[in-house]
Amino acid sequence: MSIAAIPAVAAALASPDALAAARTAAPPAGASFSQILLDGIEAVNQRVVHADAMVRAFAVDDSVPLHQVTFALEEARLSVELMMQVRARLVESYQRMMEMQL
Repeated sequence: MSIAAIPAVAAALASPDALAAARTAAPPAGASFSQILLDGIEAVNQRVVHADAMVRAFAVDDSVPLHQVTFALEEARLSVELMMQVRARLVESYQRMMEMQL
């Protein structure tokens, strides 16, 4: 049984210029799992930043209605809670995979 090299990997190992070009190439059409997670974390961060800005604006002057501040805070809280649930599920899945015997 012979194992053939993957052409892209073999080319990258053969030439440092090819490796640099592969790093700057556009990602495949589908988003990677890590990119989806990073996008989700960024969205949660934006919600928290927006809620913080609303609280600061409300504290300085009453130009922002209280119900909008409350809504933004609750949205940020729920986003963080969901993110923590996803994190817990990922850690649990990782631990189960590490317990598997091959």
